[in-house]
Amino acid sequence: MPRKKPSPEEIVAKLRQVDVLVSQGRTVAEAVRTISVTSFTYYRWRKEYGGLKVDQVKRLKELGRENERLRKAVSNLTLEKLILKEAASGNW
Repeated sequence: MPRKKPSPEEIVAKLRQVDVLVSQGRTVAEAVRTISVTSFTYYRWRKEYGGLKVDQVKRLKELGRENERLRKAVSNLTLEKLILKEAASGNW
């Protein structure tokens, strides 16, 4: 059965949990096992969400959605422009 992908908020919480465990004297490997992820996943998450807070993660997610929406709008407009340009030049 496939596992569900954790939300960015859950990832930030797990990263904080590892930080707490490491500050209590555990090794990073032990702390990562505690949150049930691989060390590769932990370091990838830390690279992406390292110093962010929950509200910053929410804003990052919003910006990602807005960026995707704007990219689609630009690509649609570019396609329409190319179609109109070709129709205007008479190349059917």
